[in-house]
Amino acid sequence: MGLKEQVTEDIKSAMKAKDKIRLETIRSIKKAILEKEVAVRPSGQESLTEEQEIELLVQQAKQRRDSIQQYGDAGRDDLADKEAAELAIIETYLPKQLDDEELSAILTQIIAEVGATSTKDMGKVMGPAMKQLKGKADGKKIQELVKNILGG
Repeated sequence: MGLKEQVTEDIKSAMKAKDKIRLETIRSIKKAILEKEVAVRPSGQESLTEEQEIELLVQQAKQRRDSIQQYGDAGRDDLADKEAAELAIIETYLPKQLDDEELSAILTQIIAEVGATSTKDMGKVMGPAMKQLKGKADGKKIQELVKNILGG
């Protein structure tokens, strides 16, 4: 079952359960999927690829994380809590996130493959790392670990 079909089913179950936050969040995901499908249609593509779906979910999760940060800084814990609840729901659709140990092992391998030796080579590492780890880890965390591994 694709993401779009899964989201449609989950909307129905959230409506039956009268789970307002879940329903709102899943509807926002469906809206984003439909908008993205309309955007890719001129190129002859009817539906989103799995990679595009993950990219869309990562973008949705990043927006929530940014909002949580901003609301927290502004002292609006009520809004930050709502965004955190939405983020948790979005993350259920994303692939399993890698822990630091798994992430470090993969990044060490990528660093060896590209021949990076110092933080000056971060650009060489980040491209392949982001491509390979898309949706499996947060970009900031990847960047931080690469910097640590390269001795920065």
